[in-house]
Amino acid sequence: MRFLHFAISVFPKRRPDTLILSPASRYSLALQESGEQSHWCVVAYWEEKTRVGRLYSVQEPSLDIFYDLPQGNGFCLGQLCSDNKSQLVQMVRAKIGYGIQLTREPDGVWVYNRSCYPIFIKSATLDNPDSRTLLVHKVFPGFSIKAFDFDKAGSLQRPNDHEFTQQPRTGFTVQISFVKGWGQCYTRQFISSCPCWLEVIFNTR
Repeated sequence: MRFLHFAISVFPKRRPDTLILSPASRYSLALQESGEQSHWCVVAYWEEKTRVGRLYSVQEPSLDIFYDLPQGNGFCLGQLCSDNKSQLVQMVRAKIGYGIQLTREPDGVWVYNRSCYPIFIKSATLDNPDSRTLLVHKVFPGFSIKAFDFDKAGSLQRPNDHEFTQQPRTGFTVQISFVKGWGQCYTRQFISSCPCWLEVIFNTR
């Protein structure tokens, strides 16, 4: 597997347009039956192989994901209860800082790295649809990347090839690791070995 270090320096302006994207199908159905507004994605936070806290549902076009208050309005990872005592996990937690910003634009979903350390992203729409494996993309602090492309997603035969996912085969997901990369060029072969990472689960229905 080869790796691509890639980033885009211009972060797009927010737009108020709305697009319906989803978590697991039964989760979306429960929301519809309860009469709640549709979510365009949900976010799961993981520490190694353990999910920490509940799924965070996203309705607004933009979401900040950070560690400590008051570093944004959105998903504060530091407020979640974790029993992980690993020194590496605690070290990476301390480096998340301002974290990332997810923004849904008409052309796709952008991820902006607001932290002081690199983040690593794996997404089916970032790569050649004919490739056998997906690349892990490194995004440096202050840069952004279109992590999910709506047009490309419609033509893909397989949503994911992630080896570890909260909702396997139910839809498109993007995996994001803070500070530590994974794959062939790193000591960690799988994202489930990364100390702190996110799974963004889209609603494409």
